[in-house]
Amino acid sequence: MTQDAPDIGDDTPERVRHLMALLAPGTPIRDGLERILHGHNGALIVLGDSPEVRKVSTGGFAIDVQLTPQALRELSKMDGGLILSSDHERILAAAVHFVPDGSLPTMETGTRHRSADRVSQQTGVPVVVASASMSTLAVFLDGGRYRIEEPETLLTRANQALSTLSSYRARLVDRSEQLTMVEVHDAATVDDVAAVAQRIEMARRIDAEVRGYVSALGVEGRLIGLQRDELFAGVGEQIRLLTEDYRPDEVEPWKFNLTGLRSLSWDDLGSLSIVARTMGLDPKEYPGTAVLHARGHRQLSTIGDLPPRVIQTIVDHFGSLQALYASSTNELSELPGVGLQRARSIRADLERIFEGDQRNPRLR
Repeated sequence: MTQDAPDIGDDTPERVRHLMALLAPGTPIRDGLERILHGHNGALIVLGDSPEVRKVSTGGFAIDVQLTPQALRELSKMDGGLILSSDHERILAAAVHFVPDGSLPTMETGTRHRSADRVSQQTGVPVVVASASMSTLAVFLDGGRYRIEEPETLLTRANQALSTLSSYRARLVDRSEQLTMVEVHDAATVDDVAAVAQRIEMARRIDAEVRGYVSALGVEGRLIGLQRDELFAGVGEQIRLLTEDYRPDEVEPWKFNLTGLRSLSWDDLGSLSIVARTMGLDPKEYPGTAVLHARGHRQLSTIGDLPPRVIQTIVDHFGSLQALYASSTNELSELPGVGLQRARSIRADLERIFEGDQRNPRLR
C-alpha cells in the first residue's frame, strides 16, 4: 500500500537517491515537468521501458524522439501518458493509456495517481506524476510515493541539515580530544571509545541526509555539496583508525567494527553500552569502565607526511601507544621507512600530544 515516504535521510534507498538526482533542478526531465506545471497541465510519465510496462499499456503511438523539456511539455497535452527509454534519453511512446492490475492496493484517490501507483507496483519501474490541480510533482516507486519538492524548500532543509552536521562534527572533535587526553595516561575506557564511535555514526547519518539533498538539488546544490565535503573531511578515516587502535587482540577483525551501528535506532545509538556491544565488545568481558590500550594509529595519523605503511611499521614494532611514547629518537630512526629526520619529527609531535595539545588536524 503506497504511503508518503519520509524526507531524504540515511534510510532512503540508493535507487531513490539516484531517481531524485535524475529529477533534480537543471535536468531535462525536471525542466519539462516544470513547464508542464506552469502550463497548468498534468502528466503521467513512466521512467523506463520493459515488457512489463508494455503489458499494462494500451493505445497511444510510438514516436521514439529525443527527450527535451519542450517535447515533454507538448506531448503531455494529449490524453494518456508517456513512456521513456530506460536510459531516460528518449520518449518512446505518447498518449498511452495504462491498465494495471486493479487489485493492487493503493491509498491514492485521483485517477492519474492511482494508475501511476499501480503501474509502478506491477512493473517495478518508477512513474512520475505532475498534478495540474495541486501544482505538485511526485514519483512512485516500490510502493512508496516520494515528493519532488521545490528547490527553495530543499535548500532550506539542506541548510538545516548542514548546520546540524557542523554541530555534530564539533562534538566529534571534542570527544576525540577527550579520548586523546585519557590515552596519554593509558586510561581510555570502553565508554571513551564508544563515545567517539557514537559521534562518528551520528555525523555519518546527518552527512547521508545532506548528500541526499545535494543529489535532489542538482545544480542548485553545488555550494551545499562543497560545504558538506569540508565538514565531513576526515570523519571516514577516523572509523578505520578507531577500529585499528582499539580492537582487542582476542577479538576477530571482522567482529570489531562500526558497521553495525548503522542499524541502531537513534535511541539505541544514545546508549554507550549498546554502542560498545554492537561494535563487538562483549559487556561481560568489556564493561564500560574496562580500560582499552591504544596502539597509536590515531596519534600517528596526526603527524604530517607519515605514509600508512610507515605508521603500520611503527605500530607493529612498539605494539602500544605507551611503548611508543617511551621510545627514543634513535630507536624510531632504525625502523624501515623512518630515518633520523622523520624520527625527530615524530618525537616532537608525540611530546606535543603528551604535554596537552590534543588537537587533531585531520578533524579540524
